[in-house]
Amino acid sequence: MPPPAVLCLCFCLCARAAAFARDGDYTIAGLFQIHSLPPRAAARPQVDACDDASAFRSHGYHLVQTMRFTVEEINNSSTLLPNVTLGYDIYDTCSESANIHATLRVLAQKGQHSIEMLRTFRHYESRAVAVIGPDSTKLALTTAAILSVFLIPEISYEASVETLSLKRLYPSFLRTIPSDRQQVKAIVLLLQRFRWTWVALLGSDNTYGRSGLEALHELLSAHDICIAYRGIIPSNKDASSPELHHMVRILMDIRVNVTIVFSSKQIARPFFEVVVQENITGMVWVGTEDWSLAQTVWHVPGIQNIGSVIGMSIKQTESMILKHSEPWKSAEESASSTGAGGGNGGSSRESTQLNCTQGCTGCRLLTTAPDEYDTKASYSVYTAVYAVAHGLHNLLGCASGACSKDRVYPWQLLEKIRQVNFSLHENQISFDANGDILKGYDIIMWNWRGPGWSSDVVGSFSVNPDRLSIDQDKILWHTKDNQAPVSVCSQACQAGEKRLQHGRHRCCFSCVACPAGTFLNRTDLYACQPCGRDEWAPARSEACFNRTVDFLSWADPISWALLTPIALLMLLVAGLAVVFALNISTPVVKSAGGKMCFVMLGALACACSSLFCYFGEPTRLTCLVRLPLFSISFTVLLSCITTRSFQIVCIFKLNRKWPALYEAWTRHRGPALFIGGSTAVQAALCLLAVSASPSVPRRNYGASAEQVVLECSQDSSQSATATVVYNVLLSACCFAVSYLGRDLPENYNEAKCVTLSLLLHFACSACVLTAYGSHPGRPLVAAGALNMLCALAALLGGYFLPKAYVVLFRPELNTAAHFQMSIQRYTRRRAPP
Repeated sequence: MPPPAVLCLCFCLCARAAAFARDGDYTIAGLFQIHSLPPRAAARPQVDACDDASAFRSHGYHLVQTMRFTVEEINNSSTLLPNVTLGYDIYDTCSESANIHATLRVLAQKGQHSIEMLRTFRHYESRAVAVIGPDSTKLALTTAAILSVFLIPEISYEASVETLSLKRLYPSFLRTIPSDRQQVKAIVLLLQRFRWTWVALLGSDNTYGRSGLEALHELLSAHDICIAYRGIIPSNKDASSPELHHMVRILMDIRVNVTIVFSSKQIARPFFEVVVQENITGMVWVGTEDWSLAQTVWHVPGIQNIGSVIGMSIKQTESMILKHSEPWKSAEESASSTGAGGGNGGSSRESTQLNCTQGCTGCRLLTTAPDEYDTKASYSVYTAVYAVAHGLHNLLGCASGACSKDRVYPWQLLEKIRQVNFSLHENQISFDANGDILKGYDIIMWNWRGPGWSSDVVGSFSVNPDRLSIDQDKILWHTKDNQAPVSVCSQACQAGEKRLQHGRHRCCFSCVACPAGTFLNRTDLYACQPCGRDEWAPARSEACFNRTVDFLSWADPISWALLTPIALLMLLVAGLAVVFALNISTPVVKSAGGKMCFVMLGALACACSSLFCYFGEPTRLTCLVRLPLFSISFTVLLSCITTRSFQIVCIFKLNRKWPALYEAWTRHRGPALFIGGSTAVQAALCLLAVSASPSVPRRNYGASAEQVVLECSQDSSQSATATVVYNVLLSACCFAVSYLGRDLPENYNEAKCVTLSLLLHFACSACVLTAYGSHPGRPLVAAGALNMLCALAALLGGYFLPKAYVVLFRPELNTAAHFQMSIQRYTRRRAPP
């Protein structure tokens, strides 16, 4: 086998011209890094020679052969560019100066043009109609800036930096590799998929790494993923560099489990050598497409112990490019056929260019077999050449079956290439407005569990729309239980707990429960949001709930339990009124008050009717009427009972001691004045209550957290309390007067019944006042209605029912003789011995 220098020599002879060339009707230039030169200082500007001092790169050589094979395949096609032959000029861009020199050769004019033509470049016809390459971002930025002036189409197969998508700076640049903008999105979705929120971010010290680092930092911050450490991996350093060792020690100190390395493969290798030296194990490394499949990285000794490596890779394609073309074998055959004048009618270029290629007879033996990284990059070259061919096909009007072979200006072809949309081996090829190909990524994972290194496709990232899919069954983590490692600064809070940030990182926090009445919105985990006025939430809640509207409805079982006795009470009042009317002249009815009984029964009926205002949703009318109607009616009832009790006491007790008092009481219509006066005072209090604070329906939000109580606003006002207090005082007065007649004749003695009725009324009122506020809403309204019902029923039962019983069932006691006998017995008992 010839030494490597022999292979290098075959390219160094052509350092200043195309390394491979083929004539054709239209020429495509290819810029590939077949050799690489280390940066070096020069005394004066010069073009570096890609000679035997350069390091040979098999990757670039495979890409060269892919381009040659693709052009031959297109030339042999009967449907794409019929009767048109494509040629190529392939240049070795071993350094930046060689890349610029190759770019300027592409710009060499084809034919002579006037000064006016050159002034606008509209009719500028360059040596090549399009350029494929170069590979690196650094070289692509230079080439794109120069070619964009002339609008010469440039399609890169490996330059992914997002800056090249800016059409105002690089209008003629396109690429068949996804932009780093898509790669950054894929990485962020990957972190979100595994809930990694505490990561380290490293980038290589070049345009690729710094640009990707900046884009990642911006997008990670927008998605609440915290960057524990952000660093730049220095270039041109080896594993002994103190800077690299210091960076790796920082990764150990910050205790992150996930590190994103956005780096080129050349700079990533010494970094991982240091990682192995520092014995970092058990970490997840997220790689970019440039190094995740690069041999130069996974050949680092001991790298299989660093943990799990998961990364991006250009979307998996069939390996038919290198498999079918076998470029390392067909290089010589193609060159030989080209030298003999073969190749779809293309004429041979008699120059040292082909002699250079042909002279390297040992190239096939010196070329290493392509790996997966070479295969994916080769497909990008293959796609780029086909995109140019399809653009030419459309520009030359080849759809009719024959191409016109007109003169092609770069700007015309550029417009057609940007519009191409074709299928290539079941892959749809098209470009967006930025010249980026619509292609996603495969998510790959390193696998060291077999006899050697391999990579498994464990997921994919697709664009338009952006979507990440992961097959968990294919992932082999470095952990013992094969579970995804956790990388967080603080453990997630429980449901309904907000985060209280510590320091400058939002991912480092403590958890605090959201209080009642607030909830935790998942869009903002650092603040508890208050619920709406008609909503409520318990402590540690993640949502608010509608409050229950609470009022005593007609259909409520409690309402029916109250309405039934109210209706019976009103029927009883009506029945008593009929009985008393039929027996108005009997002694029992006269002793009960005579015609005054109908006033009391009417007041009872009005008081009962006021209870209906406590049921159903409160309205303005029911709120305004119910308190005055009951208070005034109850005042009339109590005043009548008090007056009747006072009259009886005067007749039997006070008349003998103070006869003038009873005479004045009778002569000046004392009963009517007392009843009217007390009623007037209560009416005035009610009028004052209505004027001061009119009772209106209101929604009480403070009664209960879960409920909104519909109530009348005057129920708890001071003016309403005054009317209640007045009735309580009047009841006490009635009780006192009735108690004075406890020893009167049996037929005139209402003291026991009235006293018992009033005591029952006081007891019910005390229970309601005690429970007031502890059970708001329906229970409180029902208790108030029950209190009034009990008071009315007690007075009705204590005062009227005994008399009705005598009238209906003991007629022998309802006679004048019986009453006279009762009075005589009382007189004899009171007479002195």
